[in-house]
This record gives sequence, C-alpha cells and structure tokens, in this order.
Amino acid sequence: MHPILAPSILAGDHARLADSAAAVAQLGLEWLHLDIMDGHFVPNLSFGPETLAALRRSGSKLFFDTHLMVSEPQRFVEPFARAGANRLSIHIEPSYDHTATLSRIRELGCRAGIVLNPATPAAAVEPFLPAVDLVLVMTVQPGFGGQAFQREMLPKIAAIDGWRRQRGLDFRLEVDGGIDLATAAACRAAGADTFVVGTSFFKAADKAAFAAAIAKL
Repeated sequence: MHPILAPSILAGDHARLADSAAAVAQLGLEWLHLDIMDGHFVPNLSFGPETLAALRRSGSKLFFDTHLMVSEPQRFVEPFARAGANRLSIHIEPSYDHTATLSRIRELGCRAGIVLNPATPAAAVEPFLPAVDLVLVMTVQPGFGGQAFQREMLPKIAAIDGWRRQRGLDFRLEVDGGIDLATAAACRAAGADTFVVGTSFFKAADKAAFAAAIAKL
C-alpha cells in the first residue's frame, strides 16, 4: 500500500487546533490523527468528542483517524462517530467485548481499527485481523508525545504484515510513537504503510518537505 502520513494534532497548538488542521490540509495531506486519552487507560487527558465536532464546524474535511486510548471504548464509539470520526481504533488490552465494539463502529458508518501497546504480543490481535481496516502498532508507551522510538517493535510490525500477506487481507498497518524520517523508513521496511507523526511533523522547518519524504518511502 502507498504510504500515508497522519499528522497527530496532539502535537499541534492546542489554542489553535483548527489552524493546525488547516495547515495539514493545505499541504495536500488527507489524514489527521486524533489521540483520545481518558486519564485512566493512559496517564494523560486530551480531547473529547466536542473537539472533533468543532474541527468539523471549522470546515475540516480531513479523514479523522481517531485513536481511543480509553478504558471503556465501547462507551465512546457512538459520541465520536457522531462528532465526525472517520475511523475509530480501539485497544486490545482493556477487558470488554472487542468483537461487538468493532461491529458497532462499522454500524455507525466508521472504519474500524485495533491497537496494541509495546508490551502486547502481536498474537493478541491476530483473531481480529479480518474484522478491521487498520492495525496500529504503538512504538512507544501511549500517553505522552516526544518519546523515543522502540526499535524492538519492528519484528512485531513484520509479523503482522506477514499475516496480512499470507491471508490476502487489506488492512492498513500503522505505527505511532517516535516516528521521524529515519524511524518511518525502518517501519516501512518492516511492512508499515501508515505513519502517525506528531512532534517531528509540527516542529519541522519544512513541513512540505517532510510530507514529500514520507510519500517516497
């Protein structure tokens, strides 16, 4: 699959989120990654559904790649879908009905993703691969931006890509955490095709050149 850059608005200016989203769109990019944190599953708070709704009211037409880092995602898929999410990705680690929640996401008209943390083995998500449009491999412990990329995640990415190829599945394989041009290239070599980038993108001196480099991976 062709590479996709999904800038993470968590690294944007929180006082001017609509401007951050507009800057992404002006580069010709199509995706915006939104990290939703509840202060329980991860030790941080970020955005609620109203933030997505406000970005939509501001005119954003970007694909909202929405990552629910919450303890009870089944409670929040509907509010975020109604607020304008295009994809809702849920973590495998909490205890809830993953299959039913993925099904509900699709019923709401959104694409569905499954996410695994660094300590979670790839096998944990293997049963769900036919039911998702995207698998997100966290390459740092979720909760805060600016962490160093964990290279030991590369074999996990390769394993999931191997299952995708063997079974003829067409989900996208996304990575998030410590992604810059060098680590994105390593992830691409392992099989990733979708790159969530926060700090490296929003602090880049030339965002257009950064986006062009990702597009060439």
